[in-house]
Amino acid sequence: MKDEIVEPPGSHEPEHAKTPKKAAASGWIGSALEYYDFFIYAQAAALVFPIIFFPSDNPQVAIVAAFATFGVGYVARPIGAFVLGHWGDTHGRKNVLVLCMLLMGASTFLVALLPTYDAIGVWAPILLVALRLIQGFAVGGETA
Repeated sequence: MKDEIVEPPGSHEPEHAKTPKKAAASGWIGSALEYYDFFIYAQAAALVFPIIFFPSDNPQVAIVAAFATFGVGYVARPIGAFVLGHWGDTHGRKNVLVLCMLLMGASTFLVALLPTYDAIGVWAPILLVALRLIQGFAVGGETA
């Protein structure tokens, strides 16, 4: 009994119990980056996308279509929250946060690489909508 080492109280706490501030900060940073991507997309939808992704026959229709693709990202959010929220509960929230950031970054990068309507026709807005669905899915999953 004399040789026992007495440890201070609280030294047997699990490691994750000591990092709620770190988890909150990483979640905030992830959200800030994803919403920054959404903000950048909104700016591009207003200024550039009607010209490069939609036929220029009617500028008003092109602007409405560009903003409709912006809205598509919001449609995918509940699906991402449901799917990735469950994934986070079963496989760890850190893994989901990393996955969401990768999905958001990759889809944003691919939007920058999309060919224009003049180059590939109707496939340009179709691919744009698909990438917006991925972005919305990722934001919904990160929020959940």
